[in-house]
Amino acid sequence: MLSLCLSGAALGEDDGDDGDTAKARPALPNFYLDMRTIYSTLPSGSLSIGFSTPPLLSTLANLSSLGTRTTPSSRSISVDLPLTVDVNDQLSIYGGVSGGSSQTGTGPWTDFAIFSFTVGFQADIYQQNGGMFPTITIQSNATRSISDAPLATTAYNTILEADYALNADETRGLLAGAQYARILVDTPLAHVNPDIIGYVGGYYQWDNNWKLTGRFGVQSFDGAQLLNLTPFPAFTQPIVRFDLDRMDDDDNRLFGITAQIAWTPKPSYQLTLRTPLYAIKN
Repeated sequence: MLSLCLSGAALGEDDGDDGDTAKARPALPNFYLDMRTIYSTLPSGSLSIGFSTPPLLSTLANLSSLGTRTTPSSRSISVDLPLTVDVNDQLSIYGGVSGGSSQTGTGPWTDFAIFSFTVGFQADIYQQNGGMFPTITIQSNATRSISDAPLATTAYNTILEADYALNADETRGLLAGAQYARILVDTPLAHVNPDIIGYVGGYYQWDNNWKLTGRFGVQSFDGAQLLNLTPFPAFTQPIVRFDLDRMDDDDNRLFGITAQIAWTPKPSYQLTLRTPLYAIKN
Protein backbone atom coordinates (compact mmCIF):
# COMPACT_ATOMS: atom_id res chain seq x y z
CA MET A 1 0.00 0.00 0.00
CA LEU A 2 2.88 2.36 0.81
CA SER A 3 4.54 1.60 -2.53
CA LEU A 4 1.28 2.36 -4.35
CA CYS A 5 1.05 5.74 -2.61
CA LEU A 6 4.67 6.53 -3.50
CA SER A 7 4.01 5.53 -7.11
CA GLY A 8 1.06 7.92 -7.19
CA ALA A 9 3.24 10.71 -5.80
CA ALA A 10 5.88 10.03 -8.46
CA LEU A 11 3.27 10.33 -11.19
CA GLY A 12 2.20 13.65 -9.72
CA GLU A 13 5.79 14.96 -9.96
CA ASP A 14 6.01 13.83 -13.60
CA ASP A 15 2.84 15.81 -14.35
CA GLY A 16 4.46 18.97 -13.04
CA ASP A 17 7.56 18.44 -15.18
CA ASP A 18 5.62 17.90 -18.39
CA GLY A 19 3.10 20.71 -18.79
CA ASP A 20 1.98 19.57 -22.25
CA THR A 21 0.99 16.00 -21.29
CA ALA A 22 -1.58 15.15 -18.64
CA LYS A 23 -1.04 11.73 -17.12
CA ALA A 24 -3.98 10.02 -15.40
CA ARG A 25 -3.26 8.89 -11.86
CA PRO A 26 -4.36 5.38 -10.88
CA ALA A 27 -7.60 5.36 -8.92
CA LEU A 28 -7.01 3.79 -5.50
CA PRO A 29 -9.88 2.37 -3.43
CA ASN A 30 -10.93 3.90 -0.12
CA PHE A 31 -8.85 2.31 2.65
CA TYR A 32 -9.83 3.05 6.25
CA LEU A 33 -10.36 1.80 9.78
CA ASP A 34 -14.13 2.03 10.32
CA MET A 35 -13.94 2.43 14.10
CA ARG A 36 -17.21 2.03 16.04
CA THR A 37 -17.59 2.65 19.78
CA ILE A 38 -20.73 1.02 21.25
CA TYR A 39 -22.45 1.50 24.59
CA SER A 40 -25.27 -0.97 25.27
CA THR A 41 -27.57 -1.93 28.12
CA LEU A 42 -29.34 -5.25 28.64
CA PRO A 43 -32.20 -5.90 31.12
CA SER A 44 -32.13 -8.96 33.36
CA GLY A 45 -33.28 -12.30 32.01
CA SER A 46 -32.89 -11.49 28.31
CA LEU A 47 -30.57 -11.58 25.32
CA SER A 48 -30.51 -8.97 22.56
CA ILE A 49 -29.15 -9.38 19.04
CA GLY A 50 -30.63 -6.40 17.20
CA PHE A 51 -28.78 -4.94 14.21
CA SER A 52 -25.33 -5.68 15.70
CA THR A 53 -23.83 -9.02 16.73
CA PRO A 54 -20.50 -8.29 18.57
CA PRO A 55 -22.12 -6.78 21.72
CA LEU A 56 -24.16 -10.00 22.08
CA LEU A 57 -21.00 -12.11 21.87
CA SER A 58 -19.50 -9.97 24.64
CA THR A 59 -22.64 -10.59 26.72
CA LEU A 60 -22.47 -14.35 26.15
CA ALA A 61 -18.82 -14.46 27.21
CA ASN A 62 -19.63 -12.49 30.36
CA LEU A 63 -22.67 -14.61 31.30
CA SER A 64 -20.76 -17.87 30.84
CA SER A 65 -18.26 -16.79 33.48
CA LEU A 66 -20.93 -16.16 36.14
CA GLY A 67 -21.57 -19.81 36.97
CA THR A 68 -25.08 -19.07 38.28
CA ARG A 69 -28.63 -19.65 37.10
CA THR A 70 -29.53 -15.97 37.32
CA THR A 71 -29.04 -13.45 34.53
CA PRO A 72 -28.84 -9.96 36.05
CA SER A 73 -28.96 -6.76 34.04
CA SER A 74 -25.73 -5.66 32.39
CA ARG A 75 -24.13 -2.92 30.37
CA SER A 76 -21.07 -2.86 28.16
CA ILE A 77 -18.73 -0.65 26.18
CA SER A 78 -17.21 -2.25 23.12
CA VAL A 79 -15.10 -1.14 20.17
CA ASP A 80 -15.23 -2.59 16.64
CA LEU A 81 -12.11 -2.08 14.51
CA PRO A 82 -12.81 -3.41 10.99
CA LEU A 83 -10.18 -2.53 8.38
CA THR A 84 -12.28 -1.68 5.30
CA VAL A 85 -11.54 -1.44 1.59
CA ASP A 86 -14.12 0.08 -0.77
CA VAL A 87 -13.05 -1.85 -3.87
CA ASN A 88 -15.43 0.23 -6.01
CA ASP A 89 -18.83 1.91 -5.62
CA GLN A 90 -20.51 -1.52 -5.52
CA LEU A 91 -18.29 -3.65 -3.27
CA SER A 92 -16.64 -3.23 0.15
CA ILE A 93 -14.73 -5.88 2.09
CA TYR A 94 -13.68 -5.68 5.74
CA GLY A 95 -12.10 -7.57 8.59
CA GLY A 96 -11.05 -6.75 12.13
CA VAL A 97 -11.43 -7.35 15.84
CA SER A 98 -13.87 -6.32 18.57
CA GLY A 99 -13.11 -5.77 22.24
CA GLY A 100 -14.83 -4.36 25.25
CA SER A 101 -15.57 -4.16 28.94
CA SER A 102 -18.82 -5.01 30.73
CA GLN A 103 -20.53 -4.72 34.09
CA THR A 104 -23.07 -7.26 35.38
CA GLY A 105 -25.47 -6.43 38.20
CA THR A 106 -23.66 -4.40 40.86
CA GLY A 107 -20.27 -5.95 40.14
CA PRO A 108 -17.21 -4.07 38.91
CA TRP A 109 -16.38 -3.42 35.26
CA THR A 110 -14.29 -6.15 33.69
CA ASP A 111 -10.89 -5.44 32.15
CA PHE A 112 -10.97 -4.44 28.49
CA ALA A 113 -10.32 -7.52 26.32
CA ILE A 114 -10.54 -8.56 22.68
CA PHE A 115 -13.45 -11.01 22.38
CA SER A 116 -13.99 -11.63 18.63
CA PHE A 117 -12.82 -11.07 15.08
CA THR A 118 -15.02 -10.49 12.02
CA VAL A 119 -14.68 -10.79 8.24
CA GLY A 120 -17.36 -9.75 5.78
CA PHE A 121 -18.43 -7.85 2.69
CA GLN A 122 -21.12 -5.48 1.42
CA ALA A 123 -22.14 -5.52 -2.24
CA ASP A 124 -24.77 -3.91 -4.46
CA ILE A 125 -26.37 -6.72 -6.43
CA TYR A 126 -28.30 -4.18 -8.51
CA GLN A 127 -28.12 -0.37 -8.67
CA GLN A 128 -31.15 1.81 -9.40
CA ASN A 129 -29.30 4.61 -11.25
CA GLY A 130 -32.51 6.49 -11.97
CA GLY A 131 -34.47 3.40 -13.01
CA MET A 132 -37.71 1.92 -11.76
CA PHE A 133 -36.23 -0.84 -9.58
CA PRO A 134 -34.49 -0.17 -6.24
CA THR A 135 -30.86 -0.76 -5.41
CA ILE A 136 -30.45 -4.21 -3.83
CA THR A 137 -27.63 -4.56 -1.28
CA ILE A 138 -26.40 -7.62 0.57
CA GLN A 139 -24.14 -7.46 3.62
CA SER A 140 -22.82 -10.66 5.17
CA ASN A 141 -20.20 -11.40 7.82
CA ALA A 142 -18.89 -14.14 10.07
CA THR A 143 -17.74 -13.43 13.63
CA ARG A 144 -15.68 -15.79 15.77
CA SER A 145 -15.17 -15.37 19.51
CA ILE A 146 -11.58 -15.49 20.76
CA SER A 147 -12.09 -15.14 24.51
CA ASP A 148 -11.17 -17.81 27.07
CA ALA A 149 -14.78 -18.13 28.28
CA PRO A 150 -16.50 -21.56 28.01
CA LEU A 151 -19.00 -20.31 25.41
CA ALA A 152 -16.87 -20.17 22.26
CA THR A 153 -19.18 -19.07 19.44
CA THR A 154 -19.36 -18.42 15.71
CA ALA A 155 -21.96 -15.94 14.48
CA TYR A 156 -23.28 -15.51 10.94
CA ASN A 157 -25.15 -12.34 10.05
CA THR A 158 -26.74 -11.45 6.68
CA ILE A 159 -28.74 -8.36 5.72
CA LEU A 160 -30.63 -7.93 2.42
CA GLU A 161 -31.88 -4.38 1.83
CA ALA A 162 -33.79 -2.59 -0.95
CA ASP A 163 -33.15 1.17 -1.38
CA TYR A 164 -35.55 3.11 -3.61
CA ALA A 165 -34.29 6.64 -4.29
CA LEU A 166 -36.98 9.30 -4.75
CA ASN A 167 -34.81 11.81 -6.65
CA ALA A 168 -31.92 11.81 -9.13
CA ASP A 169 -29.36 12.87 -6.49
CA GLU A 170 -30.40 9.93 -4.28
CA THR A 171 -30.68 12.20 -1.23
CA ARG A 172 -34.20 11.01 -0.36
CA GLY A 173 -35.43 7.46 -0.40
CA LEU A 174 -37.27 4.51 1.09
CA LEU A 175 -35.79 1.34 2.62
CA ALA A 176 -37.01 -2.20 3.22
CA GLY A 177 -34.98 -5.16 4.37
CA ALA A 178 -34.46 -8.28 6.42
CA GLN A 179 -31.68 -9.56 8.67
CA TYR A 180 -30.92 -13.17 9.59
CA ALA A 181 -28.51 -13.91 12.45
CA ARG A 182 -27.39 -17.34 13.63
CA ILE A 183 -25.02 -18.07 16.53
CA LEU A 184 -23.41 -21.51 16.89
CA VAL A 185 -21.97 -22.46 20.29
CA ASP A 186 -19.05 -24.91 20.55
CA THR A 187 -20.76 -27.11 23.14
CA PRO A 188 -23.90 -29.29 23.08
CA LEU A 189 -24.80 -27.85 26.52
CA ALA A 190 -25.73 -24.47 25.02
CA HIS A 191 -27.90 -23.49 22.07
CA VAL A 192 -28.92 -20.13 20.58
CA ASN A 193 -31.79 -20.16 18.08
CA PRO A 194 -31.92 -17.91 14.99
CA ASP A 195 -32.91 -14.25 15.11
CA ILE A 196 -34.80 -12.59 12.24
CA ILE A 197 -35.56 -8.89 11.74
CA GLY A 198 -37.84 -7.39 9.10
CA TYR A 199 -37.94 -3.61 8.73
CA VAL A 200 -38.91 -0.59 6.63
CA GLY A 201 -37.51 2.92 6.74
CA GLY A 202 -36.30 5.93 4.85
CA TYR A 203 -33.57 8.56 4.66
CA TYR A 204 -33.08 12.25 3.90
CA GLN A 205 -29.80 14.06 3.17
CA TRP A 206 -29.63 17.86 3.49
CA ASP A 207 -27.58 20.19 1.27
CA ASN A 208 -24.95 20.45 4.05
CA ASN A 209 -24.37 16.66 3.73
CA TRP A 210 -25.96 15.63 7.03
CA LYS A 211 -27.99 12.46 6.48
CA LEU A 212 -30.73 11.02 8.70
CA THR A 213 -31.87 7.40 8.31
CA GLY A 214 -34.62 5.63 10.23
CA ARG A 215 -35.48 1.93 10.36
CA PHE A 216 -38.56 0.50 12.08
CA GLY A 217 -39.15 -3.21 12.30
CA VAL A 218 -39.99 -6.37 14.21
CA GLN A 219 -37.42 -8.74 15.72
CA SER A 220 -38.29 -12.41 16.20
CA PHE A 221 -35.92 -14.38 18.44
CA ASP A 222 -36.48 -18.10 19.03
CA GLY A 223 -34.84 -18.19 22.46
CA ALA A 224 -31.69 -19.81 23.89
CA GLN A 225 -30.34 -22.16 26.53
CA LEU A 226 -26.88 -21.35 27.91
CA LEU A 227 -25.20 -23.94 30.15
CA ASN A 228 -26.82 -23.91 33.62
CA LEU A 229 -28.54 -20.55 33.13
CA THR A 230 -32.31 -20.18 33.09
CA PRO A 231 -33.57 -20.56 29.47
CA PHE A 232 -34.01 -17.28 27.60
CA PRO A 233 -37.59 -17.20 26.26
CA ALA A 234 -38.49 -16.56 22.64
CA PHE A 235 -40.03 -13.19 21.76
CA THR A 236 -41.35 -11.14 18.85
CA GLN A 237 -41.00 -7.44 19.59
CA PRO A 238 -40.43 -4.04 17.89
CA ILE A 239 -36.98 -2.64 17.11
CA VAL A 240 -36.11 0.96 16.14
CA ARG A 241 -32.85 2.39 14.82
CA PHE A 242 -31.82 5.94 13.83
CA ASP A 243 -28.57 6.89 12.06
CA LEU A 244 -27.25 10.45 11.78
CA ASP A 245 -24.24 10.69 9.45
CA ARG A 246 -22.02 13.51 8.22
CA MET A 247 -21.03 12.84 4.62
CA ASP A 248 -18.62 14.62 2.29
CA ASP A 249 -19.38 15.69 -1.30
CA ASP A 250 -18.33 12.26 -2.60
CA ASP A 251 -20.64 10.38 -0.17
CA ASN A 252 -17.82 9.22 2.11
CA ARG A 253 -18.87 9.01 5.76
CA LEU A 254 -16.95 11.41 8.01
CA PHE A 255 -18.83 10.81 11.28
CA GLY A 256 -21.88 8.91 12.41
CA ILE A 257 -24.03 8.26 15.47
CA THR A 258 -26.58 5.45 15.81
CA ALA A 259 -29.31 5.00 18.43
CA GLN A 260 -31.15 1.67 18.73
CA ILE A 261 -33.96 0.46 20.99
CA ALA A 262 -34.84 -3.24 20.92
CA TRP A 263 -37.57 -4.70 23.12
CA THR A 264 -36.33 -8.09 24.40
CA PRO A 265 -39.17 -7.94 25.65
CA LYS A 266 -37.88 -5.25 28.04
CA PRO A 267 -36.15 -2.28 26.35
CA SER A 268 -32.47 -2.74 25.51
CA TYR A 269 -30.58 0.42 24.46
CA GLN A 270 -27.55 0.82 22.25
CA LEU A 271 -25.63 3.96 21.24
CA THR A 272 -22.86 3.79 18.61
CA LEU A 273 -20.29 6.40 17.55
CA ARG A 274 -18.78 5.77 14.12
CA THR A 275 -15.51 7.54 13.37
CA PRO A 276 -13.79 6.25 10.19
CA LEU A 277 -10.02 6.82 10.07
CA TYR A 278 -9.04 7.14 6.40
CA ALA A 279 -5.64 6.17 5.01
CA ILE A 280 -6.92 6.74 1.44
CA LYS A 281 -10.12 8.64 0.66
CA ASN A 282 -11.35 9.39 -2.86
